[in-house]
Order: sequence, then structure tokens, then C-alpha cells
Amino acid sequence: MTTPQTNPADDPVIAAPTYLADIRNYFRPEDVAHMAAKGIELGTYDGVKRNALVVFAHTAPPNADMPPDAAGRWSANRSQTFKNWIVNGFPLGTAPAAPPPPAPAPTRLRKDITTLTDDEFTLLTTAFNGVLARDIEAPDGYFVLAGKHGLPESWCLHHENRFNPWHRQYLIEFEDALRSVPGCADVTLPYWDISAPLPGRLQHPPFDQYVLPADPGATVNPPVPGYFPYTTQRYSLAGIAKNLSKYNVLGEITTSLAQSLWGAYNTNGYQDFSIQAHDGGHGSIGPTMGDQNVSSFDPVFWFFHCNIDRLWLSWQTNTDATTLAGFRTTLAGQDDAWLKTSPFDSLPPFTQTAEQTIATDISYDRLELISHAEGDMENLSGSIDAARTFAFRRSDPVSVRLKGIDRLNIPGSFSVTLIADGEPIASRFFFQPNNPRGCETCVKNGIINLDFRMSQDQLLNRTLSVRIDVAGHSDEIGTAFPLSRAGNPTINARLLVGEA
Repeated sequence: MTTPQTNPADDPVIAAPTYLADIRNYFRPEDVAHMAAKGIELGTYDGVKRNALVVFAHTAPPNADMPPDAAGRWSANRSQTFKNWIVNGFPLGTAPAAPPPPAPAPTRLRKDITTLTDDEFTLLTTAFNGVLARDIEAPDGYFVLAGKHGLPESWCLHHENRFNPWHRQYLIEFEDALRSVPGCADVTLPYWDISAPLPGRLQHPPFDQYVLPADPGATVNPPVPGYFPYTTQRYSLAGIAKNLSKYNVLGEITTSLAQSLWGAYNTNGYQDFSIQAHDGGHGSIGPTMGDQNVSSFDPVFWFFHCNIDRLWLSWQTNTDATTLAGFRTTLAGQDDAWLKTSPFDSLPPFTQTAEQTIATDISYDRLELISHAEGDMENLSGSIDAARTFAFRRSDPVSVRLKGIDRLNIPGSFSVTLIADGEPIASRFFFQPNNPRGCETCVKNGIINLDFRMSQDQLLNRTLSVRIDVAGHSDEIGTAFPLSRAGNPTINARLLVGEA
């Protein structure tokens, strides 16, 4: 988070301040920590709103007694701006795209795999082969490391707040294994930017496929058959490109990067769109990547997820959320127990917590940054506090939500298609194991929603319907899955609303 200036001489009075654009920057990390010890939360929108009158009373000059240090005291102009925010109804606003902060030299710099020099790619290949060659029971060998995500260990946290933190730590664990190969101490895991075709370097050994040396489902209770013998599979280059378009993966990425708020899965904000892009990417690449039980055994998994982490760091940079203090300011209206309260912040089987992943010394050779000159980011949702001013804009999209899908009845990953006048107009892919009832994380979030953001012109005066399809089960249930068995979900269509 950008450290707020203290009593600058030209500190202006802002007539219509918002929390994300202005007010959150008035509280230094030391201010937040000092007041947290007194039971007053100043690090989030909800905390500042709840304590606003007390904050104003204690910070207003000339008799202010907070912050406790003289250097941190607010100017009269800053106090007036804060008063204006209170009088105007505590507007949340949208985050202005933050200029990239000056960054220290990263401990590890990850690069686009297509830009690696020949020597760098040779080193990566050596490291990857070294991990592949280890015994199947070695904790730093490929079979065990890949098995943490799906079978046999199934630790991964999907469709919840710890999704991005868990995968960030997972990548570090895998990268550490690569760096433990003799002579490879400086290797870093590159990323595949999926806005470009699957690189040729990932279409040749050792990155093109993996032959499982043992049955990953044999040690599970009850055993999970069907994955031995098994060789990972991918779609053709044309098939991958077609699927990425079908599932609107690049559109979901673009929307995610423009969000002001971290948000909540199944609701709004960065992580909701990020997770939809992630799921669509898995479903686009191949049968193995689309199957949560074995997706991490495909070598492309690591380069795909490295890009997911790059996009998350891009969003953090755009919203001034690369520190824990800055990140917490994007949690408006959201419980943050997953970030700071044990055991809800754990990332099993790793010892790190979600909080410890927010600030990272890993960087990328390129981030997807929104220009500061482009103005505010987006904060649209299906509802807004009536106390705020609000607006519906003709240019804003409509949200069509298939709400209340009982994912636990659906045997594996599935797609949802929105159909207009008999023709598919949009599809979303949902990534899950073949037996979601046996997945602890799935059971915790068994009822889910899938959103389609569409222009009004795509929907008005057309006959609409939805279909759920489950690949690989046509002999049992047919490709189309009965909506009655999926919990009889409902359609919710919403004009998206934002602050005026």
C-alpha cells in the first residue's frame, strides 16, 4: 500500500472523496496496528466506516490526539476531506490504477518461457528432468509433488478465498524442487501467457507429457480407479485456441484485472473472475488439465499456473495491494478470517499461511498493468447500499447468473452453456474432481453460481436457455446433465450497478 503523505503543504480538500481513491491512504500501517491493539479496525473499509465518527473526533485539529506521533497528525484539509466522506455517506468508490511502485530486485525473476535464452531453457530442462528422475516416493520428486494437488493427496483449495494463496505457495515448493537439482540453484519457473499459442518449447520432452509410474488412486480410501496406466493428454493447438475462446478465458482475465475489490468467490471482484478464467483455462487445454484428479501431472500445469500467479501479482500492483496492509483495503464487506485467523488461514500441507503469501519477493519480467492515466478501475455488482448514490449505465454489461448449482451431484468437471434462439452464445467451465462429495473443499462450497457477463444486445428479445454438460460420462448420463439433478438452479438476470 502506498504510504500516505503526512500533512503535505498542498494537501487539498476533496469535495467528493471515496474510500478506495482517497480515504484508505490516510491510515499508515503503524496507525492501523496501533488502533488494532485497542480493538479498533482501521485497515478495511468496514472498519473505517464503523469507527468514522470516533476517528474524526480524535484526528481533527487543532486538538487532535491521534495519531499519537506529532509527525502523523492530520492537516485541517485532510480532516475536512474525511468529514466530507462521512457527510456524503461513506462512498466506497473505485480504485485508481496505481502507478507501479519502485520495486527492490526480486529474489526470483520469472520470465515468459518464449523469451528464455537457449542457456536458460537448457537449465530449466535439466532441472525438470532432475525432478522427474527422482524416486516416486521422494518428497521432492515429480510424482509426489504433482500428487499434492489432485490424486492421491488432494490438498488443493479451489473456489474459495485461499485459492490464489495456496497456488502461489505450491509454485514456490515446486520451484524449490527444481532449484535443488545439482547445478540448477538459480533456475526459476517460467510462465505461459495463454493469450499466445501454446509455445513449441512445451510440445517436446520433457514438457509435452508425463507417463504416470504408479497408480495415484490406489492409496486413496476408497481407491479411485481409472488412472493407471495413464499418460497425460492435451488438445491440438487449434482445439486449445477454440476452447479458450469458447470459455471466454481472455475476457475473464481482462475483467478480473479491472476490478477494484478482491471480492468474494461466487459474488464479485478480482478472485471471482480470476477463478472463472482459471477453470476455463484448465478445460481448454486438454482432458488431463480438465480433470482435477490428475491435472497437475501434465507438465503444462506449472507454466499455466505460473501465469495465473503473474496475473494475481498484476492485479495486486494495479490496486496497490502488494502489501498486507494494502491488500486488506480491498476486502470491503468481506470476512477476513481466511487471511489472519488460525486455522482458517492455513494452506495445507504447507506451513505458510494465506497472510504470508500476500507480499512476495518473487516477480515477473512482465505484468499486465493498467495505465494510471486510464483512470478508475471497476466496481460493479448486482446490489449496492441504498445510502450511496448509484447509476445504471447503458454501456455496462448485464449479469446472467445460473444460481444454486449443486456441484456435488455432478460427476467431475462440467461446462454450462447459455443458449439464445437455439445457438450457444457463451460457455463457462467448472473445474472439480470426479467425486466432489469425497473432496472436503468441494463439500464446504457445494452450492455454486456461474456468471455470464453479456451486453444487453446479446440477450434482449431472444429465447434463452441453459445446458450443463459433463464430458466423459455419455455412456452413463448422456452429455447433457439434467438440471433437476444439479439442484434445479435458477436464472438471475441483473443490471450491474455502480456508484454514480
